[in-house]
Amino acid sequence: MRYGRGVALVLAAGSLWSLMGLGLRQIEAASVWQILFWRSVGMVPVLLAFIWWTSGGRPLDQIRKVGLAGAIGGFGLVFAFAGAIFAIQTTTIANAVFLFTASPFVAAILGWIILGERVKPWTWAPIGLAVFGMYLMVREGLAMGALAGNLAALLSAVGFGAFSVCLRWGKVGEMLPVSMLGGVFSVIVAGLVLTATGAAIPASPWDMGVSAAIGAVILALGMVMFTLGSKVIPAAELTLLSLIEVLLAPIWVFLFLGETASPATFIGGGVLLAAVALNAVMGARSPRNEGVAETS
Repeated sequence: MRYGRGVALVLAAGSLWSLMGLGLRQIEAASVWQILFWRSVGMVPVLLAFIWWTSGGRPLDQIRKVGLAGAIGGFGLVFAFAGAIFAIQTTTIANAVFLFTASPFVAAILGWIILGERVKPWTWAPIGLAVFGMYLMVREGLAMGALAGNLAALLSAVGFGAFSVCLRWGKVGEMLPVSMLGGVFSVIVAGLVLTATGAAIPASPWDMGVSAAIGAVILALGMVMFTLGSKVIPAAELTLLSLIEVLLAPIWVFLFLGETASPATFIGGGVLLAAVALNAVMGARSPRNEGVAETS
């Protein structure tokens, strides 16, 4: 694959993912766990089909290779997925997607604590900047009664950070089998929670259809395109290209739903995005740019 095509695929993936908030705003009455269940039901077959194709018809071999680390990383995605859904339902799209971008910094801290990975000195400056940006946003959420949504967005970032750390811990080379396991675990966990609480697993036909479509098209297809494109793009550039999702998501809900956010949200979010961009630029300048494990 040529570099230009890889860039196009990554930008297309980010643009697709930016529609997630707009899609979830179309849900009429389904709960977080119902959405998680049916979204995962839509996501898993698409990822399985792609794994089947890339493995030459032997998907189980590729799935087994992820090992225990991949399984734990997949379980971390349950928290990431559920937190993201709850955040989008209870706070503004701008707040949610800005806070999601904290995941590389969470991964850096978790990798340092759990794996003993050295956090490079220049990485601490973007981390400090990101913490300041998050503080501005979460503080405003406390004043506006949206603290739960902001905390859920941070929980989602922690889940994605744990997913990243598990990939590095197990030296897992393929992301999609782990993501598929995350979808399978999400179906199981969401089903158990709904059953334990006496809630129905089925939602309305509309809500089930929208949730499954989000999983199959926006989430899974985006993952496939991102994975293909990322094979020819350095990690630092990949981080910058991925910011298209964060930039577009608030625009869609503003154009189609009239939803906007306060100045404090955009100030804090701007600080957070600046931290992500700085981290990526410094990673590109590093003499040993080894990708996500070193710079995020």
